Amino acid sequence: MVTRDAEIEFVSTRVGTQPVEYHELGGFSYSVKGVFDRLVAAAALVLLAIPMALIVLAIKLTSPGPAFIKQERVGRFGRPFYFYKFRSMRVDAEVLRETLEDHNDHDLDVPLIFKMRNDPRVTRIGSFLRRSSLDELPNLFNVLRGEMSIVGPRPPLPREVSHYTAYHMQRLSTVPGMTGLWQVGGRCELAFDQMVELDLEYIRNWSLLGDLGIILRTPLVVLGGKGAW
Repeated sequence: MVTRDAEIEFVSTRVGTQPVEYHELGGFSYSVKGVFDRLVAAAALVLLAIPMALIVLAIKLTSPGPAFIKQERVGRFGRPFYFYKFRSMRVDAEVLRETLEDHNDHDLDVPLIFKMRNDPRVTRIGSFLRRSSLDELPNLFNVLRGEMSIVGPRPPLPREVSHYTAYHMQRLSTVPGMTGLWQVGGRCELAFDQMVELDLEYIRNWSLLGDLGIILRTPLVVLGGKGAW
């Protein structure tokens, strides 16, 4: 079992001697958040079972390869876990990524996140899944496992964390989420440091009521489609 101290040590190795300050989240309310997350995830998986099965069928019929993908992501205090999504890209997407590095449309001055507005790796059904955020529904399994929350910072890839400063590391103070403050505040239209600042604002001011507000705002943002690419 990995202890919290071991997890912090794991994170600290990513930033050398730079001090990393964590805003400790805990207590009864935070425990309630975990129970709430699992109840919502379980109910959502039951209600969405048929739509998710149809998405699997659509992916399988329109492009070769598996319907699901799993990626290693970095969770609370730097603990790695496997993150599940519906596949929205070609199976050789990671290989092709190396040839597309010069076409990154996301925050070119801080290339910690790779995003393209018209990514040629995205499949036909994948484009729809991304715009509607339906590709992220399998994250509900991560929520059930306690690796993610309904609300929180999005979990970064290890290659992104390897470029983090101590300031960026603070966003690993809490369990990552399916939606969050920057997701409802601009999504991919935001610069990386803007995303980090919104994540830290969420962590500093966290409350159950605040989580509920973000959850209620998320469907409107998804339907609007702004920043989804």
